[in-house]
Amino acid sequence: MNWIILIVAGLCECSFTFCLGKAKLACGSAHVLWLVGFAVSVVASMLLLMHASRSMPLSIAYPVWTGIRAVGTVLLSALVLKEPLSAGQLIFTLMIIASVIGLKLTSH
Repeated sequence: MNWIILIVAGLCECSFTFCLGKAKLACGSAHVLWLVGFAVSVVASMLLLMHASRSMPLSIAYPVWTGIRAVGTVLLSALVLKEPLSAGQLIFTLMIIASVIGLKLTSH
């Protein structure tokens, strides 16, 4: 169950970076709404990470959480914000995924 909580925490991190990117482009009330989404996502992510790390080593929880954020942000930026994705970015993103899987497979 804590792995699911950790994954949701990582997805909240993706949400916070996405909201920050959208807030940068928005103006007026839309800007404020994106900033509210940013704040809610940050708080949710931190609380969920704290909960998940109670029953797993922080040396596993934090890198997995960070990896989910990194990969999710790359995907959201490329797919939704239409930012270019180079071959190098794709290769290193796949390396992050491989590292997160390796951490999961080697954790107790």
